[in-house]
Amino acid sequence: MKDFDRATLRYDVNGLIPCIAQQEGTGEVLMMAWMNAEAVAKTLETRRVTYWSRSRQAFWVKGETSGHTQALVDLRIDCDRDCLLAVVQQEGAACHTNRRVCFYTSVVDGEEVELMAPMG
Repeated sequence: MKDFDRATLRYDVNGLIPCIAQQEGTGEVLMMAWMNAEAVAKTLETRRVTYWSRSRQAFWVKGETSGHTQALVDLRIDCDRDCLLAVVQQEGAACHTNRRVCFYTSVVDGEEVELMAPMG
């Protein structure tokens, strides 16, 4: 085991790294969002998943306003060190459209098919 140095992660030209959120236990892919080095540090420190919003140019702690939180179980680094996997305990919807996951549209025979409706 060695100490983690977040500077060894491979960020893009904007200083960002993609992070996929996955539900602990089921492996369900919930969403993808961006982190910068400080968001990675905040996530590890607080155990609440923190992303970087490119549109707002600000940090957002998942569920801070919606109550649909992500508690970090494990943070994994891919083999190229340019993508993260946050294994989480998701509370409520992961998607801002109030769906369980962001990947709710499928392409079937050239047509988009909605796989799930917004949650109750």
